[in-house]
Amino acid sequence: MRIGTVLSAAAIGAMSFAAIAADAFALDQKPVLTLEIANKMADACEAAQKKAGYRPVNIAIVDDGGNLKLFRRQENAFLGSAKISQDKAWTSAMFPFSTRVVAEISFGKDGQPAPVPGLAFSEGLAPFAGGLPIMTEGGQHIGAIGVSGASADEDEQCAQAGIDAVKGMLK
Repeated sequence: MRIGTVLSAAAIGAMSFAAIAADAFALDQKPVLTLEIANKMADACEAAQKKAGYRPVNIAIVDDGGNLKLFRRQENAFLGSAKISQDKAWTSAMFPFSTRVVAEISFGKDGQPAPVPGLAFSEGLAPFAGGLPIMTEGGQHIGAIGVSGASADEDEQCAQAGIDAVKGMLK
């Protein structure tokens, strides 16, 4: 009886180890948002803002869990927009689509009623343009970028410039 218990415990331990090893292997295979990618995105966003000449912006880049990876505040960017940029990034990290889409879901579009009007009142959610998900070539969601300080459309253009700059790195 004791030998059976010991063998059962050993078998369970071996299965647990196999599961842990499989999880570790899966993590090694999962694409992640690196600091190198985030820096290139922020550089491209700043270059786009300067070239277009709109107001200075705050740039927040988060991983797929909404954890801040990089934050930049350009000189003279609105201080209040710092949190908004982070909220936009967090929103697109939690829902893998643009914050413009969140606005349409929350407030409606082209005079049509909103499908989920209460969504706009969720804490930390940013239901206006300027946040975009960061997706790999294969469609895996690895993070998001949020920009705030200029108009919502300009914020979104800046975020898109950041993503466009790293397309080749998002394998």
